[in-house]
Amino acid sequence: MTLEELRKSIDQIDNELLLLLNKRMEVVKKVGELKRNENTVIYRPEREKAIIDRLNRLSNGTLRRSAIEAIFMEVFAISRNLEYPERIAYLGPEGSFTHQAAESRYGAMSEYLPLSTIEAVFEAVQSERARFGVVPLENNQEGIVTETIDYLGSYDLNIVAEIPISISFVFASICENLQDIRRVYSKDIAFRQCKRFLDNTFNRSSIELVPVSSTSHAVEKALQDDQGAAICSQIAARMQQLPVLFQHVEDSPDNFTRFLIISKDFINQRSTNDKTTILAKTPDKPGSLVMLLQDFYDAEINLTKIESRPAKSGKNFKYWFYIDLEGHYEDENIQKVMRKHAKEIKWLGSYVKLC
Repeated sequence: MTLEELRKSIDQIDNELLLLLNKRMEVVKKVGELKRNENTVIYRPEREKAIIDRLNRLSNGTLRRSAIEAIFMEVFAISRNLEYPERIAYLGPEGSFTHQAAESRYGAMSEYLPLSTIEAVFEAVQSERARFGVVPLENNQEGIVTETIDYLGSYDLNIVAEIPISISFVFASICENLQDIRRVYSKDIAFRQCKRFLDNTFNRSSIELVPVSSTSHAVEKALQDDQGAAICSQIAARMQQLPVLFQHVEDSPDNFTRFLIISKDFINQRSTNDKTTILAKTPDKPGSLVMLLQDFYDAEINLTKIESRPAKSGKNFKYWFYIDLEGHYEDENIQKVMRKHAKEIKWLGSYVKLC
């Protein structure tokens, strides 16, 4: 076939795709009407995962799972907006990795509310200024985001889903020659995660590392500095049109951050692969944590994470324990432990396990 013939084939396939997408959206509208009449929630992470799993099994291999997910997550987001437009709050500013995480689940067409602090995101969801909130929980290189755990304890909100995102940095600047760069702007954590690139690229005595509040702010500073550069996300550089000189400048290719989606009065239905998160505040007596953990062990419940945080109440040194465990809140073995320790445990949510 000639190039022109191949292009005509692609055009015909695109036409068919558009007709099928419109047909899908007509069905989506009917689903939205039923959900509104029955007062059920629009966002169903377990349903979306099941669709991705099924499509991945059907694929002939040309499209890998990551590509299928990228395409259909946008389709899902458009579908939800047809069913019921929703506002999503996230830790801003625009172009941050939290923004990237939010868009990966809610698409480019959703209404977003960038906020300057993690607490502001919790407050926006609690006050119903936003239906959902997206906040960072932990990075596999740098550890836990303690603020998020603290606010999970102090706000009455539920975890709806988790979003694992690969964190990749770019090096961007209006300078054409590296020798002209005298200042590099970024967050402290980004400097630590890109130390090898900086050491191998520059004489460290000849440049100044300037910490700023966000990688998006780093882009703004670099745009205003004819001897400046930014270590930032690809999306931040693209949104503000700062030329990218190097991609993937992070030290580790296995750099992931886990984000949480939070909401008010939202409970997921069970799927085939769930995770439950709780906060446990054990009695102030010897062996109380061991007894709690023993009950989980006896119930054959696998704990995948446990993190301690100060309770921040009273004069004594008491702690909350953030715990991730496999299974859904409604599973009988989990219910058994939850009932036994009802006064000690705060349930935060059950959701599809992705990491």
